[in-house]
Amino acid sequence: MPEQTTTATQTRNEAPASSATNKPSIGRLMAAWGVHVFTMSGLVWATLALFAILDNNIPMMWLWLVIALIVDGVDGTLARKVGVREVIPWFDGSVVDNLVDYLTWTFLPALFMALHLPFGPQPMPVVMMIVIIVSSLFCYANDGEKSNDNYFVGFPAAWNCVAIVMYVLQTPAWVNIAATIFLAIMTLVPLHYTHPARVKRFQVPNIIAAAAWIVACAYLVLVYPAQPLWTLVLFWVGGGWFMIAGFIRTATGEDK
Repeated sequence: MPEQTTTATQTRNEAPASSATNKPSIGRLMAAWGVHVFTMSGLVWATLALFAILDNNIPMMWLWLVIALIVDGVDGTLARKVGVREVIPWFDGSVVDNLVDYLTWTFLPALFMALHLPFGPQPMPVVMMIVIIVSSLFCYANDGEKSNDNYFVGFPAAWNCVAIVMYVLQTPAWVNIAATIFLAIMTLVPLHYTHPARVKRFQVPNIIAAAAWIVACAYLVLVYPAQPLWTLVLFWVGGGWFMIAGFIRTATGEDK
């Protein structure tokens, strides 16, 4: 998520020349709006993913959600580099980012889970979707969702990751129900979860593990319902590393 700081309000006694001097250049304005447009493109990928879900085109749904994931992983860095909050103080890109994230990380994966994964007879799929979308608010609306060293505090409502795990592993209804309830509760439990790009401790292993896990997931989607052993090993090692790194942070305290 882009982290942008609000510029101080200009006082009345500042000279007009100072205002003119501080006015951003056309190039910087274009760059700042370019970042906002890049973030808003997530709404395009979310829309395409929605129609893929409704068309039962699951591989295409994952493709659009992966593109949205890439946008989400890059736009915050671009926003900080350009300083979009200082250039366009009246337009809050973090609000746009949260809206896109809620759609692509939470709502659409929850809809996919309710429509296409085993959760038993109705109304259980609907109930589980409600559990997901409501519990996730305690992540998005939580001021303490990120630690000072950029770990997520509590399960970070990463239901796209949960959905793809359930999909490629073809877990039964009772496992899906139990995991959904457990993770919804873990949103409020202050364990730490690694941000793959921004956490400094183990940064290189974190990036390698994330890449390995994404490659494994992509291949498992392509060959679904097959589950090649080497892919499952890559899947469990990459994903397992993130859990271990988070537990280390919880046990040892803030990174220095």
